[in-house]
Amino acid sequence: MKPALLIIDAQVNMFWPDPAHDSVGLLSRLSQLIETARDADVPVIFVRNGGSGDDPDLPGTPGWEIAPALEPETATAIIDKTEGNSFAGTPLAATLRDLGVDTVVVAGLQSEWCVSATIHGAAEHGFDAVLVRDAHSTYDGKFKAVDVIAHVNDTLATTVRLVDTDTASASW
Repeated sequence: MKPALLIIDAQVNMFWPDPAHDSVGLLSRLSQLIETARDADVPVIFVRNGGSGDDPDLPGTPGWEIAPALEPETATAIIDKTEGNSFAGTPLAATLRDLGVDTVVVAGLQSEWCVSATIHGAAEHGFDAVLVRDAHSTYDGKFKAVDVIAHVNDTLATTVRLVDTDTASASW
């Protein structure tokens, strides 16, 4: 198994001014994942969403930048996307293949959108996927964020392996 850590949409606009659920805890867990991956020489790939119009993640705006606390300048790669699925219309699959990766360990935002879509996209491209169950988040909306996160974990558990931040290092 040759893994890579994918951090999806951990951008400034997800943490400020309208933070996702448990954003402080999430940022801490993402940092921990990144540190353990780097210590194990596992590629760390950030995926960054690019919105349009008045979106807070419009390319080139402060909200579009990856959260500085995650030290994106040390990433193996930063992949820009405009779709929920991080593989759609991006060089992500080719980048992973060039690195010899066969397994993606996925964390980030938003649970029911980009995280879920990327897990499915990984399978479509022939990659095994691992979801870090306590390192993805979303916003309260029609349903409470904690319920959405739990639902995503329960739903994806039938097709991918779930790990916690503290045990994710066993994936690499």
